[in-house]
Amino acid sequence: MADLVERLVPDELWALFRRVVPPSEAIRPQGGGRRRAGDRKTLAAIIFVATSGCTWRQLPPVFGPSWQTVYRRFAQWSRARVWARLHRVILDELGARGELDWSRVCDRLRQHAGRKRGPLTGPNPTDRGKPGSKVHLITDRNGLPLSLGIAGANMHDSLGLEPLVRGIPPIRSRRGPRRRRPGKLHADKGYDYDHLRRWLRRRGVRHRIARRGTESSQRLGRHRWVVERTVSWLGGCRRLHRRYERKAEHFLAFVGIAAALICHRRLSKAAVPQRPR
Repeated sequence: MADLVERLVPDELWALFRRVVPPSEAIRPQGGGRRRAGDRKTLAAIIFVATSGCTWRQLPPVFGPSWQTVYRRFAQWSRARVWARLHRVILDELGARGELDWSRVCDRLRQHAGRKRGPLTGPNPTDRGKPGSKVHLITDRNGLPLSLGIAGANMHDSLGLEPLVRGIPPIRSRRGPRRRRPGKLHADKGYDYDHLRRWLRRRGVRHRIARRGTESSQRLGRHRWVVERTVSWLGGCRRLHRRYERKAEHFLAFVGIAAALICHRRLSKAAVPQRPR
């Protein structure tokens, strides 16, 4: 079991997680009671649920804590925005090592059908009106997610651009101050609106948005294939294949976990010294 926990939560990821998780000292005035389940084992169980796509009740007992404890801890950390803070800490580490490429960023969305109705769901116009959600994301030139958001499946794509750009956090750089403004933004024809172009210019962001009816999207695909690959990376988190969570904050939490795992995988590769050829 220890090998499984260390494989799901390596020492580097655990050290970063401890920087963002709130203090967990439980004091019982009456004394007694069970010892609190360890956060590392609980985090490993949450990552297992996110990557395998199993339900909470199907969680194997090898992790130690019961599925009720794991779910309760997941809900507490989601309310405390632990996953968004973990994603930002990993982005800071990547930025400090020069692993983020701000020259071009891309915007993309992904449809997710849902079995349950809840906040930020809507009838999917491309799937016979079934309820579902959209995942919006902005990535850097290497495909690392910088900003994430969810919305109902019936919300127009263009309405998600401004919140995503505003949601890019100030990230550390190898040299100089923190940065949150990309050099250029690429987007498809769903964002072809003059007010969006004016808004990006006011923020000092160059844009390359395909125009409807006048140009092909194939040229834009020379750069946007990176974000398409990131969408496939998100598919590695099988919990995101369908929206099972009724609460929007829980679905957003799994999106944040997937983004944090993608960025940590890149951070782990950057930490490995390259052999001379």
